[in-house]
Amino acid sequence: MELQEKFVMQLQELLPDEWQQLVAAITDTDPSVSVRVNTGRGAQVPSDAVRVPWCHSGFYCPERPSFTFDPDFHAGRYYVQDASSMFIHHVLRQLVDEPVRYLDLCAAPGGKTTAAIDALPAGSLVVANEIVPARARVLHDNVVKWGNPGTVVTCNAPADYGRLSGFFDVIAADVPCSGEGMMRKDDEAVAQWTPALVQECAARQRSIIADVWPALKPGGLLIYSTCTYNREENEAVVEHIMQHFGAQSVQVHVESAWNIHSAIAAKLPAFRFLPHRTQGEGLFMAVLRKPLDAPSRPLKRKKTKPAKAAAASGGIDRWLTSAGDFRLEVAGDAVTALPAAHADDMALLREQLNVLHYGLPLGTLKGKNCVPAHALALSTALNREAFAAVEVDEATAVAYLRGEAIQVEAPRGYVLVTHRHAPLGWVNNLGNRANNLYPKPLRILSTHAPSPLPHILPG
Repeated sequence: MELQEKFVMQLQELLPDEWQQLVAAITDTDPSVSVRVNTGRGAQVPSDAVRVPWCHSGFYCPERPSFTFDPDFHAGRYYVQDASSMFIHHVLRQLVDEPVRYLDLCAAPGGKTTAAIDALPAGSLVVANEIVPARARVLHDNVVKWGNPGTVVTCNAPADYGRLSGFFDVIAADVPCSGEGMMRKDDEAVAQWTPALVQECAARQRSIIADVWPALKPGGLLIYSTCTYNREENEAVVEHIMQHFGAQSVQVHVESAWNIHSAIAAKLPAFRFLPHRTQGEGLFMAVLRKPLDAPSRPLKRKKTKPAKAAAASGGIDRWLTSAGDFRLEVAGDAVTALPAAHADDMALLREQLNVLHYGLPLGTLKGKNCVPAHALALSTALNREAFAAVEVDEATAVAYLRGEAIQVEAPRGYVLVTHRHAPLGWVNNLGNRANNLYPKPLRILSTHAPSPLPHILPG
């Protein structure tokens, strides 16, 4: 890999004592591979794994396996995420100690969102947004896979959120950037870089923050991050937020052994992950607090007709482990369980935004029956005692994930398919055959499975 001369000169000015080590790390070393386990599913880090220091549920893989063919990956037992990005977990665990309304503004593909779900106190409402529709669909799939019912996924511009005055306690903005921190693993980031791109990104970042700032409540936290190195998109944007909006910097304690670089040419707490210092890709993060006396207008809620309540007598409520914690509703033929604590907030978000997912989709009404939703199979709120289940071996699990017909020995009706006791989805057992209900957009398309198949997590 050959870096552009102007980019190298920028690094030399940025890190006069370390730029050669950083260039060598970008051009001559391979990216690390790391995953974060889904603690909500009870997944555990392998006992012999090298852990990510700032995230207790993250660990490094000695090599990159074929995640596509690992049923545990499709079951949402872990997420493949760069170790540097897992720092959001440490920040939230340190700064947030009670349930909050949390917005991940630029959330696709969902790594930081799922990390936040695990790190935030139980009972938090997590809203994940992505402006690009195709990326928003990927975000939706990953949030559903993680299984937490207290989530909402939207596809909106940041300015749309500005209408929700003072609604969120915490907003994370991992803003679009020039991508310098991804150059080690992305040749396109190397090819597209120009000084003009840096300036263009910095202007866009300031605009994004200005658009979403009204949605943060006074006293709330803004977590600003990029995956780039230069000051213009990092410290300079943070200084702009402090000067124009009166934001106050927030300190986060880190261990010196983690070797995280501090802010450059700025008197503020910030965290720079550099691949010659830490095992991961380039990342910048800083935390700011909105002033308590910041102006905030009352949020007006429209009076809307509530969706029709689902009939619990039909047995649908038995599909949930704690049905009393949910409000069931029917919209068209879709039955959804809303966490009672967030039902009104979810209704407001649906009024104001383009919502792709909210709460827990339970199923689709067909005559007198209800076909269970794929999201229910993967949800931490699923009552597994309400359904027959069939445990399948690895080869059968991969066949199921490809959408192939599989043989099951189970009662007629909707049957939960599990592998290593982790739910994968549903089949409709008709007796002489079982219809595979695994969603078509999620199916494995490749036909070349490795042998033997990978095992990332302990059984």
